[in-house]
Amino acid sequence: MTSGQRKYLKSLAHKLKPVIFIGKGGVSAEILKATETALDDHELIKIKFIENKARKKALAERICQETSSDLAGIIGHVAIIYRPSRDSKKRRINIPLG
Repeated sequence: MTSGQRKYLKSLAHKLKPVIFIGKGGVSAEILKATETALDDHELIKIKFIENKARKKALAERICQETSSDLAGIIGHVAIIYRPSRDSKKRRINIPLG
């Protein structure tokens, strides 16, 4: 993903509220399942780190790896994650190519 594409996704995510919250339990199977569901429903989501703030980048990268998604960025204690819908008819976000 290019920096321009990440910037575009961050601009879309600006108005979104976090849908996943990471507490002291860290990244569990339940968190990964909830993230999968949220990505299927929305394509672009925010994950807020309530605990484990020092490890947020590593945890966000792990979530992306486990869910086959892309990390658009981290702003404060919130990660922005994107995965296009598997069904091309349900895709709502069209990322610029450049």
